[in-house]
Amino acid sequence: MKLYSMPSSGNSYKARLLLALTGRAAEIVDCEQGSEALARARAGRVLPYGKVPALVLDDGRVLAESDAILWYLGEGTAFIPADAVKRAQMLGWMFWEQYSHEPVIAVRQALLSYPDRAAEATPARLADLLERGHAVLRVIEDRLADADWLVGGRVSLADLCLYAYTHTAGTRGGYDMARFPGIGAWLDRVRSLPGYVGLSS
Repeated sequence: MKLYSMPSSGNSYKARLLLALTGRAAEIVDCEQGSEALARARAGRVLPYGKVPALVLDDGRVLAESDAILWYLGEGTAFIPADAVKRAQMLGWMFWEQYSHEPVIAVRQALLSYPDRAAEATPARLADLLERGHAVLRVIEDRLADADWLVGGRVSLADLCLYAYTHTAGTRGGYDMARFPGIGAWLDRVRSLPGYVGLSS
C-alpha cells in the first residue's frame, strides 16, 4: 500500500497511527502543504477529492477521507467492536469528530500554524474558535469522566480518530487542557498503546 500523507495533519496522522498500531506496512509519501509532492499527487489524480490522506491499495484502488481509511485498515482488528451497537456508537463519535470537533479544534490549530492561513486568523475568529473548542472538549471530558475509552471497555477507532487533533489542542491550538484531566489521562493511555507513533514520527 501507499499512503499519501501530510506530516503535520491530524487527519493524515490517524492513518499513520493505525498502521503502526496494527503493524501493517505502507509506503508513506509526504505531501506537506505547498509541497511539490502534493502538487504532483493532485496533478496525477491520485487524490480523489484533491486532498490528503489517500490510501492506494496493492491493486491500485484508492481510498480517501481519513475516517474511511481508518475503517478499512481497522477491518478484522480489535479496533472495531464486534457488537453492532458499540460499532454504531463508535461511528457516532467518528461522525461527530468530522462535523463538530475537527472544524473547530483543527481549524484553530491550522490558523495558528500555517502561514498561508494567517490572514484568516482574526482575533474575533480565534476567540470564537477558542470558546467553541473548549465546549467541544468538554463533551469528550464528560464521556471520559467514568470511562477509560470512548466506546465500550477498550480502545477503538473512535479514540484514534479523536486523539489526532485533541493531543495537539493545547500545544498547537492554545486550548486550556488543564481544564480536562480526563482527556489528559486518556491521551496518556493512547500514547501507551503498543506500536504507538507520534505525529512527527
